[in-house]
Amino acid sequence: MLCATSRLLAATALPAQPRGGGPAPRCRRRELHFPGHPELSLCDFLTGQLVRPSVPAGRRAILRRGRMPPAVGRGLAGSELRPRRGCCGPQAARALGPDVATEAAARSLKRPAPGSRRFEAAARWALLALVTLLSFATRFHRLDEPPHICWDETHFGKMGSYYINRTFFFDVHPPLGKMLIGLAGYLSGYDGTFLFQKPGDKYEHHNYMGMRGFCAFLGSLLVPFAYLTVLELSRSLPAALLSAALLTFDTGCLTLSQYILLDPILMFFIMAAMLSMVKYNSCADRPFSAPWWFWLSLTGVNLAGALGVKFVGLFVILQVGWNTVSDLWHLFGDLSLSLVTMGKHLTARILCLIVLPLALYTATYAVHFMVLNKSGPGDGFFSSAFQARLSGNNLHNASVPEHLAYGSVITVKNLRMAIGYLHSHRHLYPEGVGARQQQVTTYLHKDYNNLWIIKKHNTNSDPLDPSFPVEFVRHGDIIRLEHKETSRNLHSHYHEAPLTRKHYQVTGYGINGTGDSNDFWRIEVVNRKFGNRIKVLRSRIRFIHLVTGCVLGSSGKVLPKWGWEQLEVTCTPYLKETLNSIWNVEDHINPKLPNISLDVLQPSFPEILLESHMVMIRVLWPSPFDDFSKSSWLSTNLDHKSLAMGNNGLKPKDNEFTSKPWHWPVNYQGLRFSGINDTDFRVYLLGNPVVWWLNLLSIALYLLSGSIIAVAVQRGAHLPAEVEGLSQVLLRGGGQLLLGWTLHYFPFFLMGRILYFHHYFPAMLFSSMLTGVLWDTLLRLCAWSLSSSSLARGVHVVGILSLLLGTAYSFYLFHPLAYGMVGPLAQDPRSPMAGLRWLESWDF
Repeated sequence: MLCATSRLLAATALPAQPRGGGPAPRCRRRELHFPGHPELSLCDFLTGQLVRPSVPAGRRAILRRGRMPPAVGRGLAGSELRPRRGCCGPQAARALGPDVATEAAARSLKRPAPGSRRFEAAARWALLALVTLLSFATRFHRLDEPPHICWDETHFGKMGSYYINRTFFFDVHPPLGKMLIGLAGYLSGYDGTFLFQKPGDKYEHHNYMGMRGFCAFLGSLLVPFAYLTVLELSRSLPAALLSAALLTFDTGCLTLSQYILLDPILMFFIMAAMLSMVKYNSCADRPFSAPWWFWLSLTGVNLAGALGVKFVGLFVILQVGWNTVSDLWHLFGDLSLSLVTMGKHLTARILCLIVLPLALYTATYAVHFMVLNKSGPGDGFFSSAFQARLSGNNLHNASVPEHLAYGSVITVKNLRMAIGYLHSHRHLYPEGVGARQQQVTTYLHKDYNNLWIIKKHNTNSDPLDPSFPVEFVRHGDIIRLEHKETSRNLHSHYHEAPLTRKHYQVTGYGINGTGDSNDFWRIEVVNRKFGNRIKVLRSRIRFIHLVTGCVLGSSGKVLPKWGWEQLEVTCTPYLKETLNSIWNVEDHINPKLPNISLDVLQPSFPEILLESHMVMIRVLWPSPFDDFSKSSWLSTNLDHKSLAMGNNGLKPKDNEFTSKPWHWPVNYQGLRFSGINDTDFRVYLLGNPVVWWLNLLSIALYLLSGSIIAVAVQRGAHLPAEVEGLSQVLLRGGGQLLLGWTLHYFPFFLMGRILYFHHYFPAMLFSSMLTGVLWDTLLRLCAWSLSSSSLARGVHVVGILSLLLGTAYSFYLFHPLAYGMVGPLAQDPRSPMAGLRWLESWDF
């Protein structure tokens, strides 16, 4: 590698050679002379080969994209690279002597024999079969062990059961991955009755192998996908084989693939999207052909799948988007294409890479809401109108008056997630906490103390008196809210709220509905989509205090024991519309009004889709007022990992290690999947250190060697044919993989959520493929630099074999981490892992 690099640097330093007769061609900023022809510049030599008409345009197009030559010494793939227009032109071609031109023309006619091509194709398919078989063998080996819940199986297995039982739940991830897990369980005979309560619970007679087998199947396909992707980018079987081996023998990828998790499903769609993208790139010389349409459409399908499993799928969408923009930009610069053709290219990409993924992503939610039609633990995250569509919910098939009228008995629910209903009780605020008046809070459960009567502000007459006509409440009306159980009015004043500074206290005040002007509120309909009347379930309303001008809301903060650990209600002087200060009417009782079925008030599918994403966003990026860790209702109805994703202050579960992004590439710390003590069956998620440290070294080497080559090319060095082809592979193929690693890794530095080691594995896939491309390229460069030596032929073969054998042996050493260990811990000399705890932070 060093000798190859030194020759590259030498190429950039050679002075331009003087030439007689006519102006020098533009590309002669730096001239590198071809070995064996000191009188002939490399520019002239390449031009002599490139002007030959025998090279098909398709072949030139393929090689122009920087594919790897089949092998060092077996023809110069780089010599068929087409020069840029205006560089190394006819003047250089005419400078060739007749002997050299004849030799170049003869060399240009050499093509692999048909038998050789058939052998190469057979070798390609044989290696693909081998790596696929090895991948499936490692992933399905001891798949049934341990026969108990491991790590996050408690969450995603439970969610699979919810789909089988059609019970509605909420999760911060899109639904596709959980739906597929539930479908795999259903098809394999699992009945959805296992509770998935906590790690370590035994499955006993329940059929869990279908769900594990499905995840292992998708995890096994990562290896052949990597093989095919690298083969497409480099046209090198050794590079593809090395990349496949790195993933096959990585204990971390193996562990993640063997359990009921979203990670193997997510990585499957990411790798499938990458493979289909490079495949449709390879069809660029045949636009609008059947293969071109197939791979372009399949890219869109896989993008929808990646995003439908986790929002991390956005990263591979960014990569495909960048590739598409770059592709269109190059097409735009091709003056031989008409504007009509450019329009066709743009339309095809919009349809296949935007419209199709969005349609499929939306369809997954349609199936999700159609299947989960029974009331469950996820009801409370959504609006009252949404809950009315779930069978078993108290709002389902209920009948209430449609519009709010004076004298109606109502419950008022806050639109902020996990805030609950406006509530009061006979207990007073303690001494020193504002005015010693009746407490007003929000409460998450149905209760008679949630009932309020809506009355006019300037009269105590009974609106339900039959002699009075029905009068509807309208936008802008001034009202009183009287607590039904205690007959006290909703009240505010300039005393400070119990917990939130600069907010005003809200209390219950008055006797039998008689109070003062601080009981008056103006009711406003947000956006007034349904006219001036207040519509049950659908109208979003605010209460503006008439005297102070503040807005009724809930901070979401939990009151001390004197407030029964309910949530604080305040009147905020900040009038900005936030969900904390927006309410809707849920229950509605008025004997003077006809009832209608709530079915007519159920939201449409677009409204449900929008609401579900808003709820996910509120959990993932909570406001400063949200303290999810103290919400007992959230802790009960939302899994711990989802809470951790949206709350920086939440502590991880016992025996669960969080990590920081800089830990991941160095394999600093793993994650316990199962077991703690020496009597337990222990599984430890840790990458194969040889693989991971080789990947880290490869990223550094790639940045160094890529920079050297890029500088050499930019400085005008004209490289030998082999070096030209290898350089293009390294810069273009390797650049795609480096971009994938960057997009799937660095965004985590910007996230304020709790992070875990397994978040790095999509990035690890790209770094492993980059390692295969890099080392194959560097070894070929070394072989080229030693072309005059007898060692040249063996350098590449020995180097690739050494990497393959070293990776396989390291897997042999560390495989107990993935397949499970019982007995002494690593500190004990009797342990199978004795001497392999290379870092103190590895806790196995």
